[in-house]
Amino acid sequence: MSLRRTLLRIAAPAAFLLTGACATSFQANVARFQTMPPPEGQTFTVQAEDPRVQGSLEFQQYASMVSARLAQQGYRPADGPGATLVVTLDYGVDNGHEKVVTTPGIGYGGGFGYGGYGGGFGPGFGYGGFGYGGLGFRGRGRGFAYGWADPFWYQPLGYPEVRSYTYFVSHLDMDIRRAADGRMLFEGHARARSIDDKLSYIVPNLVEAMFTGFPGRSGEDVLITVPPAPKNGQAPINR
Repeated sequence: MSLRRTLLRIAAPAAFLLTGACATSFQANVARFQTMPPPEGQTFTVQAEDPRVQGSLEFQQYASMVSARLAQQGYRPADGPGATLVVTLDYGVDNGHEKVVTTPGIGYGGGFGYGGYGGGFGPGFGYGGFGYGGLGFRGRGRGFAYGWADPFWYQPLGYPEVRSYTYFVSHLDMDIRRAADGRMLFEGHARARSIDDKLSYIVPNLVEAMFTGFPGRSGEDVLITVPPAPKNGQAPINR
C-alpha cells in the first residue's frame, strides 16, 4: 500500500471525529440600558420593528421565545389590547465578510493540523508530526467544516499558506416602552459573529444572550456565552 493511501486511511477517521465534536458555545456582545420597573403584574405585547415581518411564522416563533423569557421574569403576556408594555424586536444577519488567514511556512507538506499529532520532525510532514497549518475554514456558504490541507502538496521552506473563510455578523435589538406614554424602559443590543448565517439558529441564541442576567446593569457591555444545545437541539457553530 502506498504511503499516500496509508495516510488517507488515518486522516479520514480523524476528520470524522473532529467534525462530530465541533459544536461550541455561542458568544455574543450584549449592551443593555434600562430603567425597568420590578414585575408587579404588568402585561406586555411583542411586535416587530419591521411591520412586513409582523405576521410571519418566523417572527412569531422568535416573539414566543421572548414572551416566554419575559414571563419567567414575572411579566404577563397581554390577552388583548391595552398591554402595559410594548416590546419591539429587530434582528438580522449581514451578507458576510471574507477573512484571509496566512499560515507561516516552516516545513514541507500541507499537513493535518497545527502541531498535528505528536511532536518532533516527521519525514516530509513538517513540524509536529502531521504538519503545520492543516485545520481551517474552507469554502463559502452556510455552516462550518474543517478543511484538511493536502499533506502531499509541496510547500517549500519559508513559504506561507493562505486560506480564507466567510463570517457573518448578526444582531438582535430589543426595546421595551411603557404603552401609556411611550417612555423607553429597556434598550438592548446583542451582536455576534459566526460562520453560520441561518437566522433559525442564530436568533434563539441571541435571545438567550439578551436575557442572561436580564435586565442587567444599565450601560454595561458584556460578553455572554451560551452553552451549546443538547445533541438533539439546534445550535449554531460559532467562532
